[in-house]
Formats: sequence, C-alpha cells, structure tokens
Amino acid sequence: MKATQLIADWDPRPGYALSDEELHAKKARMACGVWRNPRLEATEVPELDLGPHSVAIAIRACGVCGSDTHCVETDDDDYVIFSGPASFPCVLGHEFSGEVLEVGSAVRDLAPGDLVTAEGMLYCGICEACRKGWFNQCARLDMIGFSRPGAFCERVQVHEKHCWKIDGIAQRLGDAQKACELAALIEPVGCSYNGMFVAAGGMSPGSHVAVFGCGPIGLGAIAMARVAGAATITAFDPMPARRAVAKRMGADGVYEVQPDGGAAALIREATGGWGADMVIEAAGAAIATMPEIERAMAPASTVVYLGRTGERAPVMLDVLVSSAARIVGARGHAGGGVYPHVIRLLENDRMDLLAMVDHRMPLPDAAAAVERSRSREDAKILLVAP
Repeated sequence: MKATQLIADWDPRPGYALSDEELHAKKARMACGVWRNPRLEATEVPELDLGPHSVAIAIRACGVCGSDTHCVETDDDDYVIFSGPASFPCVLGHEFSGEVLEVGSAVRDLAPGDLVTAEGMLYCGICEACRKGWFNQCARLDMIGFSRPGAFCERVQVHEKHCWKIDGIAQRLGDAQKACELAALIEPVGCSYNGMFVAAGGMSPGSHVAVFGCGPIGLGAIAMARVAGAATITAFDPMPARRAVAKRMGADGVYEVQPDGGAAALIREATGGWGADMVIEAAGAAIATMPEIERAMAPASTVVYLGRTGERAPVMLDVLVSSAARIVGARGHAGGGVYPHVIRLLENDRMDLLAMVDHRMPLPDAAAAVERSRSREDAKILLVAP
C-alpha cells in the first residue's frame, strides 16, 4: 500500500535520560530529545492483519498538522522540533476521516460503508490515568501518525473504540466527500475543545478571549469561543493569510505579532481595560508570548497552553498570585465528550470549520504538502483522496 512515512535517526541528545521502556520500545517520550535528521519518503508499506476489534478505513481526507511540520523541522543540532512521543519510521497523518472498508470479527457498532473519523490518541484504558478518565495522559499512550501508522496512506486501521460515525454530517451536507473533509478537522478543533472546556473547565458567555497563534488549533479555539458566546475574541499571528482566516472564523480583531510586543495593549484596548478572561496559547512560542499574556490577564483568568515545544519558558508566577489566575496545560482530544460534542455542532451547522481550509492537495502528495506547510502561509492544508 502506498504511503508517506517519516524516517529519522535514533540518536539520544546529550543529557537526555532514556528510560528502560524507551530504550526497549525505541519510542521516545519526547521526540525532540532523541530523533535526529528526519526525512520523508513515499514508499510501499504492508497492510496489517485485521484484529478482532479493528476497523479498516479508506482515507478520504487528512489534514496536515503543525506537529507533522515539527517532525521534519529541526533545531541547530538537527533534532526534530516535535516534543511528543514518537517512534520512527512511521507513516504520518492523524487528522483524518473516511469510509469503513472492513471490520474485525468482534466489532459491534460499525459496518462497511459507514463514514467515520477517529481519535488519534490511542489510550490503553487500563493504566491508572485511563481508569481515572485522563485518557490523554495514558501511561502507554500511542499516537496515530507518530508512534502508530497514520493516514498519509490509502488505508488505516483503528480500534473501534476510537472511531466516531459522521453519517449525520453527510446527511446534512448531502455530500459524503465534503463531510469527510469537514470531519478531518474535528481532531485539531477537538484539541482546542479539550483544552478550553475539559482541562480548563470552560468559559462563561460574555468572556473576553485572546488567541495567540492562528494555525488550526488556534482557529479551532476561535470557533469554539464564538460558539460559546465570547464577548470579544482578539487573535495574533505573524502570517497575513492566517490572520484573514482567523477573521473569517469569528475573531473580532486580528493582529500581526510585533517584535517589540504590544499584544497586551491591544487586548486591554479591545476589552475596555479589563484584559482577557481566557487566553489560548496555540503558537508554541511561550518564550515570546508569555510576557504579553502576563500583562493581558484579567482577574481570575485562565491561560490554556496548547502549543508544543521542547523549550523552557520563564513565567512570572507572582502574576498568577496577584491576579488569582492559572495556567492549564492540555494535549489531545480523547474522552471528555470531545468528539461527540464537536460532531453534534457540525451536524447542526453551528461552526463553519471548512473556512480554515485554504489549500487542498492530493493524498499521494503528502510529502510536498508537509514541505509547503513549513512556510506557515496556509491556515490548513487538506489532503484529499484522488
């Protein structure tokens, strides 16, 4: 089967403490500490035998994520920038949807012909974190497209527990392919939902919201804040095309990031001096954004950190004390009702997520799409089946 996979060298960074489990499985808990010299290749990969609980899905649409980009981008020492768990070589692609081709003998609720999307966080369901409901913090977490074969290929296999039907979206749109393209955006928007409404506990209607970074996660946060009744949404991104998309997605004010700051003043101006009740950091650039965020916090505000980076960033903790504020970290989208709730919103036409897609490419051109994504000029590149 044709696929696009990422290859890299296992070369632990000096000072990186490998665990026995990492060494045994050749799966790094932080890819940026181990994997070096990445390269993409179009290749043939074998199809896996279908397990009793597995679902084989023909890919109809798959998004290119910033995490995919971070897997090919490197620091000065040629280590990948991606900071999540990874085992290479691996077929990339984790934002996908398609049609069920075949189901395992024990699958109960899916059948060939169903349209589905799937979670990319493959939690075990057995460890203590999972049994407490913290699926995204699973001790044995695998991630589609990073440590398990992903969707930059013709077909992918997923356990039925991770799959969600999207036939209702197709019925509303009257177009199965368009439904699959829309459903491929549930994963990044689900990450925003998880951070804002599960990990952080939500926001009150009438809140002032600020978003740093208008890639797919930031755009998803803008869409969710608008649906939830934000009074104002102020967004920041260095790329003009992404700022234009942020405006289409519902942001009230969208600004270029200035090298000398100024974001906090713009947020204060937009909110009548009050500041942001919720800030979403989706830029993965905390070293640059946190000083502005600290100056923009409203009393009792929440900062939701969704960006991924292996760098340490200084934070003035006294600001949290004086403002009674908090910083909440979140990753992933599993559990918490994330997928069914986002699907309900799409079934009932409450969000126009396709507004973030500004470039489409054929699925076999995944390597070229990831390379294109490095410019950050596109808000979302979507790969579609030919």
